[in-house]
Amino acid sequence: QVQLVESGGGLVQPGGSLRLSCAGSRSISGPRPTGWYRQTPGKPHVRELVAAISSNGTTDYRDSAKGRFTISRDNAKNIVYLQMSSLNPEDTAIYYCNVGTMHCPTWVCYTPGDSWGQGTQVTVSA
Repeated sequence: QVQLVESGGGLVQPGGSLRLSCAGSRSISGPRPTGWYRQTPGKPHVRELVAAISSNGTTDYRDSAKGRFTISRDNAKNIVYLQMSSLNPEDTAIYYCNVGTMHCPTWVCYTPGDSWGQGTQVTVSA
């Protein structure tokens, strides 16, 4: 089972940017499908997928993330990133990465695996 560690969260003002990192204990950057999830204060028992990258590098995003978030990976470092820009208070959440499966190259086809990290807190506030 792969161990995952998220980092890069913090406090940012509305309109700002952050880059989150997901480091795996073994290769997650390829060819493993990886997703970034978030758990918001308003829905503490729900983790919603915001971005996914397939085994061949195809990326897809939930509508709320399209145009603002970019998922990418560094094969050499075994890290998957989530670059977030134009952040707003609704993006405040604990962000988690996950290694799973994808049966089609869109985020709705992502199925999470069993490994989760501890998450990283993102707070967007003035």
